[in-house]
Amino acid sequence: MENETYYNISLLTLAIVTGLTAGIFGCLMGYALYYLNFTEIRPNIILTPVAGGWKSNWAEIIIVSMVYGLISIVPALIYYALLRKKKSFAWGILYGAVLFVVVFFVLHPLYPNAKLLITYELNTVLTGLTSFLLYGVFIGYSISYEYEESIYVKKLKGHS
Repeated sequence: MENETYYNISLLTLAIVTGLTAGIFGCLMGYALYYLNFTEIRPNIILTPVAGGWKSNWAEIIIVSMVYGLISIVPALIYYALLRKKKSFAWGILYGAVLFVVVFFVLHPLYPNAKLLITYELNTVLTGLTSFLLYGVFIGYSISYEYEESIYVKKLKGHS
């Protein structure tokens, strides 16, 4: 263990950073998917309940990405609280699927401009589902990996 250093960041802080990162990159991926015509849903839909229509510009992308990043901290903390000890990718996939259902069915009434999921083209539905699955895997694997790593480091420090 000589010459090795480990970060002294709490797992909770890492979960928050993971959520922020997942939200920002997920939003940017959402814009790319929209502009490449893989989905009909623009990421700026999240602000329609409070801000109405948005013009497409760089300021919108930055603001919406930060909003997604901040909101994404909540699912990361929920995963941290409930599932951080799970080692399998399957838990992240399942978590992403649950989040997909929550967003498109439970939170749907909050977005008056959003159509029902069944009215979107199949490409949009599949793109959304796979994006949420990838999001869940990113959050799940990152948080579970850091949890396992912290246990390993504690064991190493205990044997020194």
